[in-house]
Amino acid sequence: MTNPAATARLAGRREWTAFTVLVLPLLLVSMDVSVLYFAIPAITRELDPSATQQLWIFDSYAFALSGLLLTMGSLGDRIGRRRLLLIGATAFGLASVGAAYATSAEMLIAARVLLGIGGATLMPSTLALIRNLFQDAKQRGQAIAIWSGVMTGGIALGSVMSGLMLNHFWWGSVFLINVPAMVLLLILVPVLVPEFKDPAPGRFDLLSVPLSMAAVLPVVYGLKEIAAEGFEPLYLGSVAVGLAVGYVFVRRQRSRDDAMVPRALFAHRGFGAAIGLNTIAAFAMMGSAYFTTQYLQSVLGMGTLEAALWSLAPSVVIGAAAPVSAVLAQKTKRAYVIAGGFVLAAAGFALISLVGDDSLWLLLTGAGVLASGLVTVMSLVSDMALGSAPAEKAGSAASLLETGQEFGGALGMALLGSLGTAVYRSDLADSEPAVRETLGGAVATAQQLGGAAGEQVLALAREAFVHGMQYAAWGGTALLLGAAVLAAALMRGIEAPAPAAAGPAPIPGDGVQEPTYN
Repeated sequence: MTNPAATARLAGRREWTAFTVLVLPLLLVSMDVSVLYFAIPAITRELDPSATQQLWIFDSYAFALSGLLLTMGSLGDRIGRRRLLLIGATAFGLASVGAAYATSAEMLIAARVLLGIGGATLMPSTLALIRNLFQDAKQRGQAIAIWSGVMTGGIALGSVMSGLMLNHFWWGSVFLINVPAMVLLLILVPVLVPEFKDPAPGRFDLLSVPLSMAAVLPVVYGLKEIAAEGFEPLYLGSVAVGLAVGYVFVRRQRSRDDAMVPRALFAHRGFGAAIGLNTIAAFAMMGSAYFTTQYLQSVLGMGTLEAALWSLAPSVVIGAAAPVSAVLAQKTKRAYVIAGGFVLAAAGFALISLVGDDSLWLLLTGAGVLASGLVTVMSLVSDMALGSAPAEKAGSAASLLETGQEFGGALGMALLGSLGTAVYRSDLADSEPAVRETLGGAVATAQQLGGAAGEQVLALAREAFVHGMQYAAWGGTALLLGAAVLAAALMRGIEAPAPAAAGPAPIPGDGVQEPTYN
């Protein structure tokens, strides 16, 4: 029998150039998660949003993105991943213009929703196209490693880019930076990227669209609010409703041949394990970010731009971690590298647990070690999930991977954030309600009091916050060490599956020259 790995076609200059183009929308979508950090004061002055509207300006993008990932992944498999990418890029560019020139809070919220919808088309499309462009397992692993690093770095870069733009231009400029990139994408993708889609996708299951959204959105909303407000009955109820609808959604997927989440994805036992481990990694990534950003601003007293610039420091090691992990996975068993990534990330959390009231470099070192371990895990399990999925279902596989990431991130902020908050409030049990509620409230109270009294309140609050962060870091350390054991058990005997010879062939015609592989 012919070994598929031996006959897999190697990607050449054209494919790597196409990959570079595909990374561009990923960078912008991840940047849009954090691009409003600096712009919100200017937006508040110009558009005068209510407190509720201000929250929706932030959250509507993430909700639309997470709620539609499954739908868009399945849709891309049916109509073509390149076609969906071009539709999404057009929507993302137009929505960026609408957001930049919004004249009311309602208009800005609507534009942010459209940005989220566009983002939901771009993310699974780019990852699925990478699966199709790179048939050689080694090259695919390298490409996905870079993809994972870009996605992680984009979130940190968004806030910095926002601050730099606002130093010179008005608040709408943070959205207009998307437009030239989307125009470039619309020009280059038809030239460089061939079309791929499922040749026999079956009927599109329309009922699963609202079911998937009703399963994802209440859970993400509830977890985000629990992170901010605590375990209130309304938010717990929201999570419970989402899980109940999710149960109905899963039952429907298991009973239909044309399911939005095809059963064929789980034929390889590495797929489900990869989704679960990726969710745990996202849990730790976002859970740690909940504390590090507050520490830089409210404990060390940095301005927002200064804090954002310092938060880029760990990206130096993150950029090297993903490619190195891809090389290691070729030289030793993947299970060992994934488990090692979790152990490395646990060491990062352990360093963060040692951070005191003035430990900038220890915090940055811990954050860098943590992120390096998690990017190692995320790049390898993403490659495993995509490589084990049938090529014609790559869009659905990518969307499921990213939906799990959204769940994990929200859960990490909720649980680790709640643990840190519980310790903070316990330490300040005898303080005034505003001080006891959040560190931000304590900072505001200290500024109002001024003098020695204000300094004393601020010192106690900072000490309590650091104490809570230490407990959360210990919890994260234990979780990641457990995940390392779980990864070694789940991934034992599972190596990267042999690539399909080509997956579905590029769709001929459609105005695209057939790719030349060098």
